[in-house]
Amino acid sequence: MSTAAAPHVPVLIRPLIEAVAPVSGTWLDGTFGAGGYTRALLDAGAENVIGIDRDPLAAEMAGWVADDPRIALIQDTFSNLDDHASELDGIVLDLGVSSMQLDQAERGFSFNTDGPLDMRMSQDGPSAADLVNDLDEGPIADILFHYGEERASRRIAKAIVRERPLSTTGQLTAIVEKCLPRPKPGQSHPATRTFQALRIAVNNEYGELAEGLMAAERALKPGGMLAVVTFHSIEDRMVKRFFQLRSGRTGGGSRHAPAVQEITPAFELVTRKAVGPDDRELAENPRSRSAKLRVGRRTDAPAEEIDRKLLGMPVVKGFVQ
Repeated sequence: MSTAAAPHVPVLIRPLIEAVAPVSGTWLDGTFGAGGYTRALLDAGAENVIGIDRDPLAAEMAGWVADDPRIALIQDTFSNLDDHASELDGIVLDLGVSSMQLDQAERGFSFNTDGPLDMRMSQDGPSAADLVNDLDEGPIADILFHYGEERASRRIAKAIVRERPLSTTGQLTAIVEKCLPRPKPGQSHPATRTFQALRIAVNNEYGELAEGLMAAERALKPGGMLAVVTFHSIEDRMVKRFFQLRSGRTGGGSRHAPAVQEITPAFELVTRKAVGPDDRELAENPRSRSAKLRVGRRTDAPAEEIDRKLLGMPVVKGFVQ
């Protein structure tokens, strides 16, 4: 059975498939979205793909899955992926926001269209509106700074508290635009980092990533491949440190990063450095400009838990998820 054309272009899919080749057996796509990576894995030779997505709309948007017996789609977070599979030949995690979420104004992910200030991928729990309306100014500023790397976080947080209650993306966008200078040609929208930070906080994305990497280690069989695509520096740092820690490449340590006890490597590095988009991909898919790919191959060493602090995961005081 052949697969149809994907509704969107998966980021870094060509270097990903090259890095994990030959593709065979059972794979898990932990961030199914519109199914682009799943289709590519099947086309490359995977016999079966387990797709996981926390968004209940993913199954509705991917009606084509029902016609392909090679695909099993599960609604859950990828931090629980080892509850659904083991002895996997490979796992793919694309940490970007799905285009189907950005395109729906009512989901509240985008500053380009006005809608409810929501941002919940799973559509349950506290929304972005709850965070900006209920948290004190300090935690709001810390979320913007630590999760979104927004240097004007204090100024924006003060303005949010002054103008609340907020209920729409348009209201939040207007506040941020007043706090920051007009962008120059080619620069990102002023609200980009604020929206990123709140989305990450609402969905506990850093916590999910830390748990998901450890779940992937437990679920892969020896020789299995883990490929992760990130879209900003904090995510990439966490993935990089995970692979360093679990491949035994942590170095001797320093006063800033204490030495870690030697371990039997659970991964071999397939990509020594992060792989970014080439000129062809940048021309075809501008969304890929900030994307980075890292790949590791599972050894037969036992899986172990990792202290999140060693991954460089940001922690915000006064904000508990």
